[in-house]
Amino acid sequence: MFVFPLYLSYSYLLICYAGVHLASTAVGKNIFLLSGQSNMSGRGGVVNSTWDGYIPPESSPNPAILRLTANLTWVPAAEPLHRDIDIAKVCGVGPGMAFANYLLRKNPSIGVVGLVPCAIGGTNISEWVRGGDLYKQMMRRAAAAVAGGGTIRGLLWYQGESDTLTLEDAEAYKSRLRRFFFDVREDLHLPVLPIVQVALASESGPYTNVVREAQLEMKLANLKTVDAMGLSLQQPENLHLTTPSQVSLGKMLTKAFLQICHYHHL
Repeated sequence: MFVFPLYLSYSYLLICYAGVHLASTAVGKNIFLLSGQSNMSGRGGVVNSTWDGYIPPESSPNPAILRLTANLTWVPAAEPLHRDIDIAKVCGVGPGMAFANYLLRKNPSIGVVGLVPCAIGGTNISEWVRGGDLYKQMMRRAAAAVAGGGTIRGLLWYQGESDTLTLEDAEAYKSRLRRFFFDVREDLHLPVLPIVQVALASESGPYTNVVREAQLEMKLANLKTVDAMGLSLQQPENLHLTTPSQVSLGKMLTKAFLQICHYHHL
């Protein structure tokens, strides 16, 4: 298992606890893991398995935003961020680019933002268990991301639709999700890693409310939950966020992340 150098964890703690600027003087890239299922992967603009190709200004490429590809190399980031990760489905616009652009707009001195797409559509929380393929892939990508110089600043997590289909999964969701968050922090050696999760926007199965309650009631240090309910959904499937909704979600994720790290001056 990859072990983070102590200086990375220590510098990270200084940044979050001292409440100082996340500035260009930080070591390398400011890295964010994007994990979960299809709404994090991005289906904005995808109808009948075809992406319309529209990229809103808020999600446009920025020289200061990079993406870690499937073959673990950094390239300029552009939608769809998950096109070589979530390969079983057609990807469209997700929240990641809007998140990064808004973060840079709030603090231009932040330097380089490195996005690490890891989300896979249709996945149950049980598939993200420590030791499973998805978990190991996320950890492998996280290790590769910091190896090139940088620090993991946060985890953006949007998942749960697949756990609304059976009562058993819905009732187990809270404990499984809590375990996942603890495991990620432990294995990254970042015990106060900021995590921003999204409460479900769509009613995928009959137990959506059970999963939403688990998400909204989750209380952990440096964890924020943003509620996507009410954001517009792609029609006629009524499951995935539209492109404008993904932009709105990206801004919500940014604001929540900044609240965690106490950047109230931004």
